[in-house]
Amino acid sequence: MKIRITKHFDFEAAHALHGYDGKCKNIHGHSYQLYVTIIGTPINDNSHPKNGMVLDFGDLKKIVKTEIVAIFDHSIVLNKNSEHLELAKKIADYSHRIVMTDYQPTSELMLIDFAQKISAKLPNDVKLHSLKLYETNNSYAEWFASDQ
Repeated sequence: MKIRITKHFDFEAAHALHGYDGKCKNIHGHSYQLYVTIIGTPINDNSHPKNGMVLDFGDLKKIVKTEIVAIFDHSIVLNKNSEHLELAKKIADYSHRIVMTDYQPTSELMLIDFAQKISAKLPNDVKLHSLKLYETNNSYAEWFASDQ
């Protein structure tokens, strides 16, 4: 039987959307909420220290904290394939937490990036099921493995 488990993470980040035709073209920040759901079969081995678990929540936390939160928390996220590369160079002396992406740093594209990073670190018998990234309290994007 397959079971899904979900862990919630919070991080703060600023970004700007190059070429956007609204207010989000300006640097602004969000209190992101990331929900990571994995799916697998619980370990069925009484001698295994993780018996009954799909994956220890602590192990999932370590993956997401290392691959996502430690990188994006309290950073400025900018598209390196835009004029924002020049902006990053100008502010680098004032902010050492600049994340330059290969993509427009929307919630949608951040989720694709996050899915690739998290999936690569999961054990072979555990799969990433879905991600949900809240940009504000009432706006979020979702990624589902089944849609890929």
